[in-house]
Amino acid sequence: MGSRCSFFLMFGFLGFMILPAADAAVKKYQFDVQVRNVSRLCHAKPIVTVNGMFPGPTIYAREGDRVIINVTNHAQYNMSIHWHGIKQFRNGWADGPAYITQCPIQTGSAYTYDFNVTGQRGTLWWHAHILWLRATVYGALVIMPKPGTPFPFPQPYSEVNLLLGEWWNNDIEALVKQGNSRGLPPNMSDAHTINGKPGPLFPCSQKHTFAMEVESGKTYLLRIINAALNDELFFAIAGHDMTVVEIDAVYTKPFTTQALLIAPGQTTNVLVQANQAPSRYFMAARPFMDAPLPVDKQMATGILQYEGVPNTVLPSLPQLPASNDTAFALSYNKKLRSLNTPQFPVNVPLKVDRNLFYTIGLGMNPCLTCVNGTRLTGSLNNISFVMPNIGLLQAHYSKIKGVFRTDFPDRPPTPFNYTGAPLTANLGTSQGTRLSKLAFNSTVELVLQDTNLLTVESHPFHLHGYNFFVVGSGIGNFDPAKDPANYNLIDPPERNTVGVPTGGWTAIRFRADNPGNTYISCMKFALLHLHFSPSKCCYANQYVGVWFMHCHLELHTGWGLKMAFVVEDGEGPDQSVLPPPKDLPPC
Repeated sequence: MGSRCSFFLMFGFLGFMILPAADAAVKKYQFDVQVRNVSRLCHAKPIVTVNGMFPGPTIYAREGDRVIINVTNHAQYNMSIHWHGIKQFRNGWADGPAYITQCPIQTGSAYTYDFNVTGQRGTLWWHAHILWLRATVYGALVIMPKPGTPFPFPQPYSEVNLLLGEWWNNDIEALVKQGNSRGLPPNMSDAHTINGKPGPLFPCSQKHTFAMEVESGKTYLLRIINAALNDELFFAIAGHDMTVVEIDAVYTKPFTTQALLIAPGQTTNVLVQANQAPSRYFMAARPFMDAPLPVDKQMATGILQYEGVPNTVLPSLPQLPASNDTAFALSYNKKLRSLNTPQFPVNVPLKVDRNLFYTIGLGMNPCLTCVNGTRLTGSLNNISFVMPNIGLLQAHYSKIKGVFRTDFPDRPPTPFNYTGAPLTANLGTSQGTRLSKLAFNSTVELVLQDTNLLTVESHPFHLHGYNFFVVGSGIGNFDPAKDPANYNLIDPPERNTVGVPTGGWTAIRFRADNPGNTYISCMKFALLHLHFSPSKCCYANQYVGVWFMHCHLELHTGWGLKMAFVVEDGEGPDQSVLPPPKDLPPC
C-alpha cells in the first residue's frame, strides 16, 4: 500500500502543478457584523447586518476554489455563520452552527472560516446560525462551474439572485425571548420579502420593491433561495413559465412549471424566457401551509420589467396555488429528479448498513412560569435536544467527557399510529444532548415520520456536511414492508434540505464519508492548507466529525427539534477531522 500511495502522491502532485492557475483560486471576503437602522412597512428599527447590507453580500466562487471569510463581530449579540450546503472537507470547524462545531464569535472578536469548494457547483447560501439572527443575517453563495465547463442547460443571457425572507416590525430577538418565557411561539412575521423588500402591496413599500429589467427574447437564470425562518413558500411570475434546472446546487432533469414550492433552507434555479408582451409583471411569494395553523397569506412581490416599459404601467399578478394546496405541493416535489448523466452521475447507496426511523413530534413539558404551566417543545424520537455549553465537535475532537451521549435511539421508544387522530395528552418529552454514532463509510437510510402529536405539519430537515438522496415519500404511516418497493433508486433528487410532508414521511439515503476525487483534490487541499500533510492523501475527501441535523423552521429548532450525528474515525490517519484552527472562538 505504501508504494501505491507514493505513486499516487507523485501523480497527484504533478497533476496539480500542471493545472492552470484559474482552476483553483483563493477567494477572500471580509464580513463585518454590524447594526444598521433599516425602515420597512412604516417602521424603522436597528437590525444586525453583514457589511451594513440587507440581505448580506453574495459570496462568489468556482468549483475547486478555496474560500476564506474573516468574520468580525461588532454587534451586541454573539455570532456564528453557517455556509449552508457546503460539504466541509474533514473541516467541520468551518461549518458554523453555534455550540455544534464551534462556540460563537463574541462581540469584538473575529474568526476566519476557511474551506474548499470540492465537487460542488450551483446555488447555496449562508446565514447566521445562532438565536434568530438569520432573520437579517443571510446572503447568497454562488458556485460557478470550473472554467470551460458549461451548464447542462442553455446558457442564460444573465442571472439574478432572489432571496425570499421575512420581516418583523419589532425586535425579533425580544419577541423570541418573550415567547420563550411564556412557553409560546413569538408573533408571526409582519411581511415576507424578496431581496429584503416586501413590495408595493404593503404600506410604505412602494420604494421598497425589488425590480429586475429584462430584454425581450433573452433567457435569464434565477437563483431562488428560501431564507425565511418559518415558512415554505410558493413562488411564481405573472405570465411566465419557469424551467427548473437545479435544486440545492445539484442539477436536475429540466421541467417547466408555472409555480414552484421552496422550503426554508432550500435553493432552486430556474430559467425564465422574456417571451411575453413587453410590460411589467409581478413576481410573488406566499406561504404554503396545509396544517390547521395560522399563517400570513399576504404576498411579497417584486417586478419583472421589460426594457423600455415605463414605471407607470401597473403590473399584473401571478396565479399562485392556494395557501393549502397539498396536491400541488406533492405533485411538484414528485417532478424533481437528478440529472444522472455520465458527467453528473447519481451514486445512491443500493445496500444499506444502518436503518434509522425518526418520528417528528411537538409536545409540552412542565414550566411553572409559563402560560398554562407548560412549554411547547419539539422532538425526534421523543427527545428534545439540549444545546451544550461547548461545541460538540470540540468535545468530540478533544475527547471531553460529559458533554454528550452517543445513545440516540434508532427508533422511537413506543410505536403508535403516528398520523392518526390528534394526540393531546401525555405530550412530555425527554431531554438531553444525545447523538447518533455512525460507522465510518457506512450507508444510512433515514425515514423521517411526521406525527399528529398536537398537530401534523410539514417539516424541512437540513443535514449539515452531506447531501442525501430523497428516495421516497408518502402520506400516512411509513410501511417498511411495502413502501421501499416504490423507492426511486435511479434518479432521486439529491438535496441538503428536504420537506417531510404534512402527516407523511420521507426516506433519505447517504454515505457517512462522501469520498470524492481523492488524489488530485487532496493535493490541492494539501498545498493550499499548510497544516495538512500531503502524505495523508490516499484517504482524502472523508467528511468525518460531528454533523448537525435539524428542522429548518427556526421556531421548531429552538424548541429542540434537532440532533447530531457523530461519524467515527476511519482506520487511516487522515480519516478523521482536521485539527482546529488557531483562532477557533473560545467558549
